[in-house]
Amino acid sequence: MGSWVTNYGLCYLDYFLEGSLFLFMLCRGRWKRVRGVSIYLAALLAGDGVVRPYILYRYGIESREYACVFYSTDFFLALVAFMLVCSFFRRACLHEAKLWIHLRLLLVAVFVLVAGITAISLSRHYGLLSTWFVVEFEQNLYFTCLVLNTLLYLLMQQIGNPDEELELLVCGMGIQFAAPAAGWALLYLTPGTAYAPALQKFIMPACTAGMLLTWFYAMARLPKTAEELAKKGRLSLRAQTATPKL
Repeated sequence: MGSWVTNYGLCYLDYFLEGSLFLFMLCRGRWKRVRGVSIYLAALLAGDGVVRPYILYRYGIESREYACVFYSTDFFLALVAFMLVCSFFRRACLHEAKLWIHLRLLLVAVFVLVAGITAISLSRHYGLLSTWFVVEFEQNLYFTCLVLNTLLYLLMQQIGNPDEELELLVCGMGIQFAAPAAGWALLYLTPGTAYAPALQKFIMPACTAGMLLTWFYAMARLPKTAEELAKKGRLSLRAQTATPKL
């Protein structure tokens, strides 16, 4: 009973945080500055907070319809998450045009490589390829996003990116990606145990809540962005070089 209350309490907490953050960004006009985050939040709200609960209520958790919707929305959210990480790379390289050209090609190559490796590894199960490809590709893409997100954070430290807001957004995304990585690793390392699936159900909504709280702090705190710092630097330079009137 306690685990049931904890799991469902975390799920409803995630729904509340998703809706609150999305409305906060809309009312304050922050969504224009972080469109990728807004799209990801909208996808979470639509898939996690509307579509899945509706299908669950109508058909039940053991139904084929719910299973199809669950894995389809997971696959869609993995794609949106990958695109969000790509947008973070683009923002981090806002003033590094040459670096972004190479990174853009690298991100495309990584996506193609993940899809190719998944297809090759499942080629022996041709009859179940369509179902298993979605599941395996989603898992591989989440692990890839976790690695890319970590590399992005290290890249920002290396190039000295002053974008505090982006740094908080990347940290929040790292918390989110750690959830499926830790959950799936736990299932593979402890096969057949009863506590592993229960712990996985607890880890994922807890990490999602951690990501949303970090993003909420980033949006409400109004940290300095790279564009704002560059603008202030130009204004300061103009003030220093201006000739005073006698």
